[in-house]
Amino acid sequence: MVPDTKSMTLTANVIRMLAADGVQKANSGHPGLPMGMADAALVLWTKFLRYNPQEPDWPNRDRFVLSAGHGSMLLYTMLHLSGYDVTLDDLKSFRQWGSRTPGHPERGLLPGVETTTGPLGQGFGNGVGMAIAAKMTAARYGADGADLLGTHFVYAIVSDGDLMEGVSSEAASLAGHLRLGNLVYLYDSNRITIEGTTDLTFSEDVAKRFDAYGWHTLTIDGHDRAAVEAAIEAGRRETERPTLIVTRTHIGFGAPKKQDSAEAHGAPLGKDEIKATKRGFGLPEDQDFFVPPEVTQLFAARAEEVKREYQDWQTRFAAWRKSHPELAARWDAARSGTIDDAILEQVRASAPTGAAATRAHSGKVMQRIAELLPDFVGGSADLHPSTSTYMAAYPAVAPGAFGGRNFHFGIREHGMGSVLNGMALYGGFVPFGSTFFVFTDYMRPPIRLASIMRLGVIYVFTHDSIFVGEDGPTHQPVEHLAALRAIPEIVVLRPADGIETALAWTTALVRRHGPTALILTRQKLEPVERGQPLTAQTFEQGGYVVSKESTAKLDLTLVASGSEVQVAVAAAKLLAPALSVRVVSMPGREIFAAQPDAVRNDVVPAGAPVVVIEAGIQQGWGDVFRQPLLFLGMDRFGASAPNEALAEHFGFTGTAVAARVRAWLAAASSSRSTR
Repeated sequence: MVPDTKSMTLTANVIRMLAADGVQKANSGHPGLPMGMADAALVLWTKFLRYNPQEPDWPNRDRFVLSAGHGSMLLYTMLHLSGYDVTLDDLKSFRQWGSRTPGHPERGLLPGVETTTGPLGQGFGNGVGMAIAAKMTAARYGADGADLLGTHFVYAIVSDGDLMEGVSSEAASLAGHLRLGNLVYLYDSNRITIEGTTDLTFSEDVAKRFDAYGWHTLTIDGHDRAAVEAAIEAGRRETERPTLIVTRTHIGFGAPKKQDSAEAHGAPLGKDEIKATKRGFGLPEDQDFFVPPEVTQLFAARAEEVKREYQDWQTRFAAWRKSHPELAARWDAARSGTIDDAILEQVRASAPTGAAATRAHSGKVMQRIAELLPDFVGGSADLHPSTSTYMAAYPAVAPGAFGGRNFHFGIREHGMGSVLNGMALYGGFVPFGSTFFVFTDYMRPPIRLASIMRLGVIYVFTHDSIFVGEDGPTHQPVEHLAALRAIPEIVVLRPADGIETALAWTTALVRRHGPTALILTRQKLEPVERGQPLTAQTFEQGGYVVSKESTAKLDLTLVASGSEVQVAVAAAKLLAPALSVRVVSMPGREIFAAQPDAVRNDVVPAGAPVVVIEAGIQQGWGDVFRQPLLFLGMDRFGASAPNEALAEHFGFTGTAVAARVRAWLAAASSSRSTR
């Protein structure tokens, strides 16, 4: 059925006012974008977008990303009208406590919300990741079923703000390079931001910029639905380039006093303006959340169309599964999100035992993971020779070649983070990304969003401390462990040798519902001398006993992570036999802090003082231990020098630690005796 112009106009106006009513009822929100992009959204959802409200996770659905997440009422409105489990009551409870319709879209609250957006530019990058994952899926499962898996489109609505943020430039550059012809973005060019018109700060020719990135660009009137339809169709036909449709719109379209004003961007229109706008559209002035039968019928007819498409796909997919049982089994395994214990055991068994940097240990373990897990994919921000993350037996993803498993993300940490999130959201892959630890500053926003969405992204961060050495303080992370640990839901693991590195990897592989960061050294480390073999169960407590005290009475516990575990072991030897010292390795501080009291007290007894040795700032360690605590770490930036000289200067040697401990204990004893 082809809807007539009258019913389409009515529907576009109903979409506008549903969004405006939701914002007005909440007395909070952004009505301008939904009102301006209603025509474009209507065309996309009723003529192009392939979806199934009854099976919202249909693998071959089109993906829609509202990168301009402040316009969330547009997405919620479209989901409601399209038959998803999104009610009028959901629209009426916009931005309220316990609502499924928060101020910015959150994945997992409503069916049909593909990603959590709001921080501008992130959704743009997520869409690029989804488009890459779709191409990779098609390359892997295309046998005799080329149009069954990974052959859909990724659509997005992006705003001026999205395109001002640097992450979108990184992601757009990568998308153009990879020639992602399955990507069609509608750019809401309404020329308004919070402070006023975009002329204040944004005078570039966006289309020319994207032309230079290798995109296919079109410019249209966003309120001309025929032009929108023709542009999207042209974007779908362009298979060698991603498409950006510059969609000229009026923010707050139809509002007599607030159209084209900054006031329409981020505040309710006001009751009088709402009534006047409805009056202008010929809608009932005193009826909020109005959906006439014609609108319901229009979307019901579209629902029947996409239902038939879905049923046809199901029939062909069942036949494909029957004729390709091995591919089907691989598909099921990839989508399950679980990894067999037998595979994990083989990864643990691959643990290197000699002396090497933990980045080198990790590289060896990764080669084994790549052999065992065909959907383990990822790469680095132009650093794989340094981060040891290239899977040697497999090709790289490249323009027109998506069967590979390695990524060259280029020097684009921020874009890499948002693309990895998109791949994780798409499903079917275990994605990882790598860079120097200090450059997590460039990718903190997508790491935070991966944590909010509980995505199973793995980060391989190397060059983990001041012991980077000669590169100096610009490349020596000091505050970064504390900063990363401060993000809820992420697990941060800093292994001390090859065995801990392999166990850190299996921990990361198992965690499909939250990101994991492996923090690895540049410098060579000797294997840790342990009193007993390290098991996976012990490692997964976050902290464990490396060597026990020599007598029943414990005088001191030395706690360390990563390269400083060896320093703790050396210091303990120097402190004995005068002191009875326990050494604890704590690769996962937050994991350990979350353990039951009995577990924590068994590893770090409450009755003895604790010394923490870590080449970073102290923040957070005082929350783990309540007994007397000495922290031996960094309270300044590092310096350019060989790592051995830095260890001597900053006191990260067994001799220096032993001396500091003796002085601390003596001062404490003296203080007690004078009371």
